[in-house]
Amino acid sequence: MSNKILAGIDEVGRGCLAGPVVSCVVILKENIKKKLLKDSKVISFKNRLYIADHIKKNSWFSIGIATVSEIDKYNILNASMLSMERAVNKLKKKPDLYLIDGVHAPKKMKNFKTIIKGDQKIKCISAASIVAKVYRDLYMIKLSRRFPNYEWHKNFGYGTFQHLNALKKFGVTSYHRRSYKPVHNILFK
Repeated sequence: MSNKILAGIDEVGRGCLAGPVVSCVVILKENIKKKLLKDSKVISFKNRLYIADHIKKNSWFSIGIATVSEIDKYNILNASMLSMERAVNKLKKKPDLYLIDGVHAPKKMKNFKTIIKGDQKIKCISAASIVAKVYRDLYMIKLSRRFPNYEWHKNFGYGTFQHLNALKKFGVTSYHRRSYKPVHNILFK
């Protein structure tokens, strides 16, 4: 298996109340510093920025997104698979095998293996997790400038106490997932 070209796939933002779900697929090049590659959740924001930049310079990668309206229309699992599919379709280099974090894979996918906690075990999945998280976090920070009340620059769209309070006080934006219970409950109370 060592001569096979492996691509790691991971997605971020499934549990958020706001913003898109983002997937990334990464094929690492030889010169990547593998010791930097860990699960994105255990790396500080500042370090993730640096490591994501290193990954992008030393890999083939692509990003796929499913929008808030797609999440509400298809549900988060199907939207996550759609974002993965989009990332795979945009990847310029094709691997022999896709290693996907978790237990689900897009229906049309071929040559893949799903791996539970893959972002903690497999370097190319860790890399995908980091690039996807940085992409999504920077997107939410940018959105936060337009919607400062929700503190997306700090919570990145997750349902923190401050975010939930802001939802109650200021209402639902077009970037909130209306199918998610906390948002739905505010819309239809």
